Amino acid sequence: MKKRKISTLPDAENVEHDLLKLIGEDFPKLHSSRRNFLKVFGYSLASAALLSACRKPLRMAVPYVNQPPELIPRKPLYYASTYFDGHEYCSILVKNMDGRPIKIEGNPLSNFNGEGNSARIQASVLSLYDDSRLKYPTINGKKAEWGTIDEEVEKDLENVNNEGGEIVLLTPTIISPTTRKLINSFGAGMSKFRWVEYDTISYSAILEANELCFDKAVIPDYNFAQAKVVVGINCDFLGTWLAPVHFIPGYIERRKLNDGRKDMLLHIQVESSLTLTGSNADKRIKIKPSEEKTFLLNLYNNIAEAIGMTVYSTEKFREDLSVLTRKLLEAKGRSIVVSGTNDREIQVIVNSINSMLGNYSGCIDLENQLNISSGRDSEMQALVNDMYRGNIKALIMCDVNPVYDYSDPGLFIAGLEKVPVTINMAVKQNESVGKAKYECPVNHFLESWNDAEIMPGSLSLSQPCINPLFNTRSFQDSLLRWSGKTTSWQQLLSSSWEKEYFPFSGSGQFRDFWNKSLSNGVFNYKQTRGKPASLFNSKALDDVQKSETKSDKRIFEIVFAESISIGNGIHSNNPWLMELPDPVSRQTWENVAGISPTDAVSMGVVTGDMIKIGQEITIPALVQPGQAEGTISISLGYGHENSGPVSNGNGVNVFPLTTYNNGNRSYVYSTDEIKKTGQNRQVALVQTHDSMEGRPLIREATLTDWRNNPEAGNESHSEFEKMHKSLYPDAPFDGFHWAMAIDLNACIGCNTCVIACQAENNSPTVGKNEVLKNRIMQWIKVHRYYSDDNSNPKVYFQPVFCQHCDDAPCENVCPVSATNHSNEGLNQMAYNRCVGTKYCMNNCPYKVRRFNWFRYTSNEKFNYNSASDLGKMVLNPDVTVRERGVVEKCSFCVQRIQAKKLEAKLEGRVLNDLEIKPACMQACPAGAIVFGNIKDTGSRVSQLFSDPRRYHLLEELHTLPSVGFLTKIRNDEEIS
Repeated sequence: MKKRKISTLPDAENVEHDLLKLIGEDFPKLHSSRRNFLKVFGYSLASAALLSACRKPLRMAVPYVNQPPELIPRKPLYYASTYFDGHEYCSILVKNMDGRPIKIEGNPLSNFNGEGNSARIQASVLSLYDDSRLKYPTINGKKAEWGTIDEEVEKDLENVNNEGGEIVLLTPTIISPTTRKLINSFGAGMSKFRWVEYDTISYSAILEANELCFDKAVIPDYNFAQAKVVVGINCDFLGTWLAPVHFIPGYIERRKLNDGRKDMLLHIQVESSLTLTGSNADKRIKIKPSEEKTFLLNLYNNIAEAIGMTVYSTEKFREDLSVLTRKLLEAKGRSIVVSGTNDREIQVIVNSINSMLGNYSGCIDLENQLNISSGRDSEMQALVNDMYRGNIKALIMCDVNPVYDYSDPGLFIAGLEKVPVTINMAVKQNESVGKAKYECPVNHFLESWNDAEIMPGSLSLSQPCINPLFNTRSFQDSLLRWSGKTTSWQQLLSSSWEKEYFPFSGSGQFRDFWNKSLSNGVFNYKQTRGKPASLFNSKALDDVQKSETKSDKRIFEIVFAESISIGNGIHSNNPWLMELPDPVSRQTWENVAGISPTDAVSMGVVTGDMIKIGQEITIPALVQPGQAEGTISISLGYGHENSGPVSNGNGVNVFPLTTYNNGNRSYVYSTDEIKKTGQNRQVALVQTHDSMEGRPLIREATLTDWRNNPEAGNESHSEFEKMHKSLYPDAPFDGFHWAMAIDLNACIGCNTCVIACQAENNSPTVGKNEVLKNRIMQWIKVHRYYSDDNSNPKVYFQPVFCQHCDDAPCENVCPVSATNHSNEGLNQMAYNRCVGTKYCMNNCPYKVRRFNWFRYTSNEKFNYNSASDLGKMVLNPDVTVRERGVVEKCSFCVQRIQAKKLEAKLEGRVLNDLEIKPACMQACPAGAIVFGNIKDTGSRVSQLFSDPRRYHLLEELHTLPSVGFLTKIRNDEEIS
């Protein structure tokens, strides 16, 4: 189809001709008079200006011959799909604009996650437009066609099969029931076939412990909404452990104090590193990893003694656990004890405690298990050893990167070299790419068909939201081709659903059922129950005490944990996530060694000092309040060498320091060699102060005080309300006054809102050097504050963005009226008017405005996500891309406000409450943010503004913000 030129300016050649005509054809013959000189000089300047303005690059467009009826320019379409990265699951809705996926939301029809999601899920749309994606298949590093690949792979696999050699498929956990059937069918055609599921972050100890204790190797579901007491031991269940988007709503449901609720979940966290979950706990106990078994055995003995069961001999834990024991016994059947440690014996003790407390009939469900993290560490170990011995003749890898994240990458590479036939299927460049004979790139999940069963009977579907951008193919289509099938993966998926699930849907045609399932994205059915869990096997605990670990004060214990932002490293080339600050440390762009203030003083270490751990790694230190003495925490997933320009060279890869202990992968490394190198480098921190410096930025009260006085902790609010008299006239509002309420009891500090805002509003990524200069461009900052106790502080989170003040200090000082107030209470920015004086930034007490120091878009120096044509596909066309020298800030997602107002107008109705959802509110998994019209007294935001806990940030300044915070309440029940 012929491309059509689009030009909105006069043709440059015609302008040049007209200028010469004005000057005159006898221009060379003009006398050198002052008048003629000025005439020529003036026309020359005009010519230069016009020519430079007119000679813009031409944009090319391809017109529709037959426009799809559902595609209306600038009107979004939403497709239901599924996010699963081998570890984290979420049923999602994908917003498509003009055929481009640009935003991801949680699927409100899902009974697993609802509308909430995580920062990693929000940012996954950007990975679709990653320039580091693999673009075509190769054989021995040379570009090849799929037909050639299929022909040679089929021949190689047939030869291996005929010779009786073993063929192995290596994947992460797969929760697609149709894919699992396909894999089993593929393997059935081989004489010797093995399928190994390899999880970088392993939970195999839970599987093995449940198999020992209940004869059922499953990951149970944890119902936090039913719990009265939760005890977490080195378990970040609000951040990264198992399924945070599933756990957070239930946890927060028991922490909110709205609608007349007076009781509150009691949360005790026992941990080495200060995690996101520990930051939200009511009480936090610091331990070294080597003390965990002692703590759990003491807790077990206390409970067992109280109910008349056998106790075990063990070392006495250093703290009295009698009150904690009493609290758990009082909440019998309504408590949860969880450990995130991948140690089978520890998990057996945890099972024993929960069994004694009756939690398996209340809050922990072994029947409706989570179908995630099904990999067994022992199977991966056995595979690598067999590869090294030459026992494996063909290896097919899909979506794994063991060259980077296996505990002994050298052994894996050596074993891989001994496998005659190697096939690798990956979405993007990583360390394992290029090590196999056949590289067969697979589609991005937004280009793919798939299904998922996260829990028995809870299904979801994936559908392509865009045609494949490159010459890639789905993993399932490749397996079908290599097994000699002509059926496509889409056809197989559809026919499988017709056979397996259509009978549960009742009457009707399958096509209607299929279309409805695709539209909804989810389908639930009552599954015939499998093998029920057995009664608890008390013998499973007998051998645990024999291998109790002793703590050695001379040895540092290094704790490795999954990163809140980039996960296990698969998201490391995503610039949104790489620049997302850690919620607790507020540090970004690399991993650091978190060290306790006590240890830092004794070692003479300050933040930024380079320290050497053992003989293996050198990493910058970060003095981390709340870190257990004698321990150091380091995030996994950094230190890549071949995974894309964003990830390469940032941080240190510590996966090789992980080891295997009794068949389970251990994420703890012990050493007595911690040394300063004498060097120091600046760490990219987005919040350099710890405390609130005496200002009541976050107001708090205890549960006891709040029960006695609903204004507890917020008594000054009414005083400020009465004190101030404004010189300004009251702002007029035409029907709407938009406002937002944030419940600090619900906000867990997960940073999901930060990425949701960035994806919605085209906020640029600026890179580590700019972050070091405090030039980060995220419109929302989730501030983290510590109490004065550096050893074990209380932690507070507060999302801060433009407060949309009715008496806004920024509006008075702008010399060009670029910032102004709307008749609906919005503090607006006219970007075309802004000349970058930054007066508004200096006059804003909340420091929520960002200044574009550089042209971040179309600038190779900032080629993180929007410099290339591919990266620009993620931009939201409803929001302008700001230029250099312009101040920008939160707009309450004004584009969403206008869209919903127009929709209601066209439908001849009034706007419904909660119909308008800014990006931050829609993505928040905790439901901490509520937006609406405060003039509507029946609206949810108006009700929250009437809550005695509501206050404004720095309200003593009388800026009259449209954002209200609800005082944080901590459960002060006796727990020590």
